Amino acid sequence: MSGSAAAREAQMDAEGGRAVRPEDGGGGTGGTGGAGGTERSERVTALLARLTGMLLAASGEGASEVAQTVAQAAAGLGARTSMVLVPDGATLTVVLDGRASTVAVRAFPDVARLDKVAALKPWAHRVSLGRTPLAEAERRLAAIDGSPAPYPWWLKGLGIVLFSVGFAPLMQPTWYEIGSTAALGLVTAVLAVAAGWWPRLARVLPLVASTAVSVLVLEVFARDPVHGGAVLLMLPALFYFVPGDLLSAAAAELAAGFLTTGAVRLVYALFLLLQLYLGVMLGVYATGGDTSAMFDLAAHADLPRWATFLSWVVFTVGTVLAFAVPWRLLLPLLGLVYLTVAVQSGATKLLGEVGGTFVAAAALGALATAVARRPDRPPRMLLALPGFFTLTVGSLGMRGLTSLAGGHPVRGFHDLLSMVTTVVAISVGLLLGSVLAQRPQPLP
Repeated sequence: MSGSAAAREAQMDAEGGRAVRPEDGGGGTGGTGGAGGTERSERVTALLARLTGMLLAASGEGASEVAQTVAQAAAGLGARTSMVLVPDGATLTVVLDGRASTVAVRAFPDVARLDKVAALKPWAHRVSLGRTPLAEAERRLAAIDGSPAPYPWWLKGLGIVLFSVGFAPLMQPTWYEIGSTAALGLVTAVLAVAAGWWPRLARVLPLVASTAVSVLVLEVFARDPVHGGAVLLMLPALFYFVPGDLLSAAAAELAAGFLTTGAVRLVYALFLLLQLYLGVMLGVYATGGDTSAMFDLAAHADLPRWATFLSWVVFTVGTVLAFAVPWRLLLPLLGLVYLTVAVQSGATKLLGEVGGTFVAAAALGALATAVARRPDRPPRMLLALPGFFTLTVGSLGMRGLTSLAGGHPVRGFHDLLSMVTTVVAISVGLLLGSVLAQRPQPLP
């Protein structure tokens, strides 16, 4: 192995990828020839590997567009790619000037830095046009990858609190629910921010957060049944961790034919859900309580309609801050959230809960796909995310598991069955909306 190849492999190892021995494609040195062609091939492979890792790291809501984006960027650089994809890794093969190089890339899928997602789309489009020099493409991609978070840590924490408070009226439209969620959301926000500084905490963050919230609710906020069931008081503060979006994204990938990524993501989402459930039950045992306290009887609603209406503004602002969405996208995202809620409310009156969710998901998928067509617009995943959160069903899974543990099997199985049905409705609705909004491709 040459010195330059060894250096390139070491660089890829540091970025989460590992270069595998390049192979001659049978065409000699290709158009550039010699050492110059080898160096360019290595640089293009390293660039595309870095792009793949960045896309994987931002693929918490699905990895269906990773291979296509990398292939388009490669075409602009005169290369061809093929990819074997799993949720946390990819095997990327790059063919350029008669040489084939294979790179293994690993990155944990998340949605914590959506500002990078917004910046990658125009970068990939410019490169795909074939008019961007390789050095400039490398420099711009490195700048995106190394860019600092758009908001300081305390604004991210505030975003998590607002994200939880905005969701609270969906559980119980009461002032007490909002107040208790603000206090509990502050606890989860502190833990989430601390996990960014302490990697060991990040590994068990859902378990620690759900245990802390469970203890506080049972000891402080749920002592009087008039305020509603303990589970309904816990869920808004844990909504940042509840994997309802992962469940729906996994089902959408399965429906679209991405079997490996969909199946693995589904298993991981169920594991996170069980981890949250275990944390809640540990809180019950730590307080010496009885599992029969795990009921979800709602309190009497005392929240005016204007407050419920404005809660979606709070929710969307929280989403922008918590997930590092560029601030300029607040108004478009807010419009999509209100559209999704309005369509779901109207369709539910006509078709029932499952039908309303399906129609709302289809409308969200169609509009997000249509808006994202232009290269200067945000990607579809980013546009759909806040509206997607309004439809997620992880809370049904949590309620079902805790109801079963509390000795309420009928209610528990009802919630779990509703979760499965709603997950399918969301995934198929999003897929249908996306397909309907896509421009027809010309026949070859």
